[in-house]
Amino acid sequence: MFRARVIDITVQQLLLRKVVPCVSLCRNLRFWHQTVGGVRWMSSSRPAPLLTAMPVRALIDDQISIKARFLSPHMPVTVCAEMHCEDGDQWESFAHFNTKADGTVNLTRDHSVGGTYLGCEPMGLFWSLQPAPGAREGLRLRKKNVETPYVVHLCLLEGHVSPSKSQNTKLASVTTERWYMAPGVQRVEIQQNGVVGTLFLPPGPGPFPAMLDLWGMGGGLMEYRSALMASRGYASLSLAYFGHKDLPGPQSHVNVGEPYFKAAFQLLRDHPQVCADRVGIIGLSFGVYITLQLATRIGVKPSCLICINGPMVSSFNLSREDGLTGSVEGNKLVWTYDDQGHVVFVSAFESYPPETKVKIEDIECPFMYVEGEDDVNSLSKENADMIEQAMNAAGKSHLFTRLSYPGAGHLIEPPYAPNARKCLWRVKPDKLFVLWGGHPAPHAAAQEDSWKKILAFLESHLRS
Repeated sequence: MFRARVIDITVQQLLLRKVVPCVSLCRNLRFWHQTVGGVRWMSSSRPAPLLTAMPVRALIDDQISIKARFLSPHMPVTVCAEMHCEDGDQWESFAHFNTKADGTVNLTRDHSVGGTYLGCEPMGLFWSLQPAPGAREGLRLRKKNVETPYVVHLCLLEGHVSPSKSQNTKLASVTTERWYMAPGVQRVEIQQNGVVGTLFLPPGPGPFPAMLDLWGMGGGLMEYRSALMASRGYASLSLAYFGHKDLPGPQSHVNVGEPYFKAAFQLLRDHPQVCADRVGIIGLSFGVYITLQLATRIGVKPSCLICINGPMVSSFNLSREDGLTGSVEGNKLVWTYDDQGHVVFVSAFESYPPETKVKIEDIECPFMYVEGEDDVNSLSKENADMIEQAMNAAGKSHLFTRLSYPGAGHLIEPPYAPNARKCLWRVKPDKLFVLWGGHPAPHAAAQEDSWKKILAFLESHLRS
């Protein structure tokens, strides 16, 4: 009995020795939780901040949903975007938000209170992209290789800050891809019968409705609008006609005329994957003049026309039989300059040769004109007025659609691309900057709205 009693007492003593330290530890933990350790304990029970973009891979004209979650209520945060263009220049944008009571930010719902844009703009981080501090002057963001995407990094930062500051606290990030060329779209380089361009064909066997795509006096071969059109179901031929190595030289001259453009239209119409009776033409800037001239020529019967901020008159005579339409440098008689020496390609209509005025009354197909009211480059409003008057006088007002956008500039392109109010046009023999006009928010709204209406216009006149 004695031995058993001793063992029992020993066990109780050991248990007490174990319990007392445990109670002491718990008291100590409660103390630290109530003082300096409270935030750490609470944060360990909440998920880390999360930034999402849905979908992360999309076409350039698709709107994406950007959201942040698992943040403190009414917390100041910054959402920023950063990317490098193909020339290596860095572009960035940012917006300041205050989280909701549930600790979320939703760019489709919430207003930016500071940054590169203000207000509720779901795609504001994309259309407000601008060159990073210290970048070269006069940059314009344009996609050169449409077979690769823009890769845009989105970051969530603590506080209302600028992304260029090195001391920012990054809470979360996500990477998005923005494409002009959808999966399955074919890109075909064209050098046929003297015609130089790139043809984009939608996925599938076709035949497809089609568009001849004409840019302006920037020259070269711009493919991104055609790639996007093919991604939306239209075969599109982006045509080079000036400043391209595979065209007759010198590159400072427009050395192709009416036969060249008619051959390009015919090539597109004759393609086995194109509906021959459903081919339209789209032009921007000087491409508008070519579009209008081509539409009034015998043997060319486009199904519809889309003209964006361009003239109905020009100093270039596209009807010359030798195809030598003149030098861009020789065209300086219609250039004007602002007080900083920036070029504007406008002048009074009286300065143009009468024979270069398009006979608008001869147009027989549906015709949309897109006008930026802050276009400081090509007198778009005056051109639109004259075109509308001519169509009305010819009894063809039913064929004409006019879209006017206050605050929009000359370069109305597919949506969510940043506007360049001015940009570097050439480097040699000296630097030359060109003014285009446009204010960021209204210009972005014009690009988004006009693109939707352009696609609806094409649906109506090339598919119905």
